[in-house]
Amino acid sequence: MNPQFKKGVLELIVLECVRRKDRYGYELVEEVSRVIDVNEGTIYPLLKRLTNEHYFETYLRESSEGPPRKYYHLTAAGILYRDSLAEEWEEFQHQVSRFLEEGKEYE
Repeated sequence: MNPQFKKGVLELIVLECVRRKDRYGYELVEEVSRVIDVNEGTIYPLLKRLTNEHYFETYLRESSEGPPRKYYHLTAAGILYRDSLAEEWEEFQHQVSRFLEEGKEYE
């Protein structure tokens, strides 16, 4: 997949993953990777920024597999932001699809 496409939609996918369920960092990497190929070096800076912008709250939860894990929870501001991004994505996707369909007339 084109890296610019991934970059443009990554934030929305991360917000949606956390909207569905509170998650810890590595769990988010795995979940997002089901949709687009990403690595930890991409996700963790995004999580930090979204937390600093108050779209996420974090809390620690004990783990049976090692140290406590930091979980991310979507705030009310995060829900509004996610909804706004989703609307923009739907409009963008619709416009591009319509344009591509119109282009078929020239084939």
